[in-house]
Amino acid sequence: MNTPCYHCGDPVPQDTTWTVEILGQARQMCCPGCEAVAQTIVDSGLTSYYEYRTATADKADLVPQQLQSLSLYDNEDIQQDFVRENENTNEVTLSLEGVSCAACAWLIEKHLKREAGVVNIRVNTTTHRALLSWDPAQTKLSQLLSAIHRLGYKAAPFEADNQEQHYHDTMKSYLYRLGIAGLATMQVMMLAVALYFEVFGDLDETFRNYFRWVSLLFATPVLLYSALPFYLNAWRNLRARTLGMDVPVSIALIFAYCASLYATVTEQGEVFFESISMFTFFLLIGRYLEMRARRKAAAASANLLKLIPAMATLADGSQIAAKSLKVGDVVTVLPGESLPADGVITSGSSVIDESMLTGEPLPVGREQGHDVFAGTINGDGNLSIEVTQDRQHSLISNIIRLQDEAQASKPKIAEIADIVARYFVATILLISACTWLYWHQHQPEDALWITLAVLVATCPCALSLATPTALTCATSRLGRFGILLRRGHVLETLCNVNQLVIDKTGTLTEGNVRIVTTACFSDMPEEAVLSIAAELERYANHPIARAFSAYRNANFAFDTVKNEVGFGLKGMRAAQEWRIGKQEFAFTEQSQIPSAQDFQVWLTCEGQAIAAFRLDDPIRSDSKSLVSAFQAEGIQVTMLTGDHSENATRVAETLAVDKLISGATPQGKLQYLQSLDKRQVALMIGDGVNDAPVLAGAHLSLAMGSGTDVAKSSADMVLLGDHLDRVLEARRLAIRTRKIIRENLAWALGYNLVILPLAVAGLVAPYIAVLGMSASSIIVVSNSLRLLKEDG
Repeated sequence: MNTPCYHCGDPVPQDTTWTVEILGQARQMCCPGCEAVAQTIVDSGLTSYYEYRTATADKADLVPQQLQSLSLYDNEDIQQDFVRENENTNEVTLSLEGVSCAACAWLIEKHLKREAGVVNIRVNTTTHRALLSWDPAQTKLSQLLSAIHRLGYKAAPFEADNQEQHYHDTMKSYLYRLGIAGLATMQVMMLAVALYFEVFGDLDETFRNYFRWVSLLFATPVLLYSALPFYLNAWRNLRARTLGMDVPVSIALIFAYCASLYATVTEQGEVFFESISMFTFFLLIGRYLEMRARRKAAAASANLLKLIPAMATLADGSQIAAKSLKVGDVVTVLPGESLPADGVITSGSSVIDESMLTGEPLPVGREQGHDVFAGTINGDGNLSIEVTQDRQHSLISNIIRLQDEAQASKPKIAEIADIVARYFVATILLISACTWLYWHQHQPEDALWITLAVLVATCPCALSLATPTALTCATSRLGRFGILLRRGHVLETLCNVNQLVIDKTGTLTEGNVRIVTTACFSDMPEEAVLSIAAELERYANHPIARAFSAYRNANFAFDTVKNEVGFGLKGMRAAQEWRIGKQEFAFTEQSQIPSAQDFQVWLTCEGQAIAAFRLDDPIRSDSKSLVSAFQAEGIQVTMLTGDHSENATRVAETLAVDKLISGATPQGKLQYLQSLDKRQVALMIGDGVNDAPVLAGAHLSLAMGSGTDVAKSSADMVLLGDHLDRVLEARRLAIRTRKIIRENLAWALGYNLVILPLAVAGLVAPYIAVLGMSASSIIVVSNSLRLLKEDG
């Protein structure tokens, strides 16, 4: 009789070698399919499927339900909703369940980075989210999710509504656990008062033991149910051979219960049932309040996705889910409705409330040809909008992704704090063991409760929370300013800035360039000269190019055009080379340069002057106050521009900048920045393609939201609005954040340094230890939440 297949139960054909090692034994399989599925189950850490199944798998259902649900995330159609595709990698934001401290984040990051194909993973303990990048050619998303599940955590692609529901379910669970622990604490404390203070002085020993058994009855559900989250977190840590903050807490509770149980059964020694109940009750209160505070800090970015409506109305009147909109679809948006996707207005005009993105309170006018963004609110006009980005690549999605990146990127001080917290737990366990040994020899009746106080009082919860909560709050506050962080070091570097280097056109000026004078040096009419110039400038993306856009004429089209970024453009038309741009670019060495010099832009044909243009660009209303404010804080301001005309000098003099560098090429701008003294930490602000190299090379850089995509992708942060004073507010916020992080760390470390010797000396009662540890964590989180307030 043939051996049945261990997976599906079908007979195994003779002379076959399909086997998989399951539960320590080689199990025979009937076919390659069963072998592959069984091996996948084992590799995914789901061997428990075989331990607890009640029947063999059907051929139509070879994969257990848990693995099936993860495998769904490999479907390309499903991935369109949450996976962002980069050049060689995919990226996803994950929601995590079970993460409670920095040790959990470190554990997930450490193990995932060992997996083949993982490019990077960063976990944010405040938001309970992770940013995962992987190479789809080497591994599947389901395999990486399985790796997280094997560690004891749950992970799934982030969805604001799902995470909100999970948060409420978790809080409800904590309330149930709190209720049981609170009721038990009240009952056990009444019995403890009777026993300890001898309210019943002549109480018979039988009744004393009876009270102990009643206390045991109340304390048992507290230990087994209310304290369960602490055990689960501790078990995850120990299984991964690391130490988290719940390890000493779990040891304290279990040891106290076991000792009390032994004393109750043997009718000898002291019981600590009231301490167990009180420990758990106060720990749960602290964790509950901490979760609420951390939720408040993390809610700002997650709530942005809720601004996008669930449904969208197509041009034909039919309604579809907004997340299913594709590039090229045309939607209709009525007055008062939220925009369902990023796009461009094809018909209609209105005012749009963009305050949720830019922080600007006043609506802005938008008409045909203007870009609009998902989540913003249409004012009083009917709009038809052509979708230009799917939901995963919308501005709101990018803001959330970049905020997650910035929050998950830890400054040096946070990395040090995490390392200290991990080793601190090991040190506390060692000190606790030594404490017990000492007191057991000198005062054995007090050894256990003193050791419990040491374990609980010195738990490094506050130390692990000190930096992440402050960074999360600061990042959320910057989002209200309309400043989008793209790098994690921004807040740290912004505090150290002592030099502001800023571009002129489109940054200090409005970028609304106008042609004020046209000088012709040939017999060509001015209209034709402007049309030729406009056709050349059509291939540039710069405020100057937009000044010529009104004069475009297809009759003057060019065969080929090349853009020399930072210099100008040259093109071939009727076998003649035309150039437009700076004087040194437009003219060749043999050219006769006219005597008129005060022109920013020159147009030449075969090296001969055809025309020159004088331009004007109004200075932004807040540029003067920005320069003055930075100078008042001791920061030197340099205007770095490619413009070498008198206009650059006029702007520099009007704003009273400390230094003017004009006529600089893109490479020249970067060289200037590199030539600065090493003690100078420069903040570069720009907006154009020619600013991209210097934005990428600066210590810290900011691109204007109205600037080019190249500039924004090169910068460390992006100003979504146009108000430069937000930069100064950001710097002040960064300094406040640094101060609060230092306060948090000083409090966390100071508290532990003070409480540890007191606890070891037996001067801290167990309930005081619990109150102190919980209060320390709440103080740190509450201090960080000050960053969300307008007045600090």
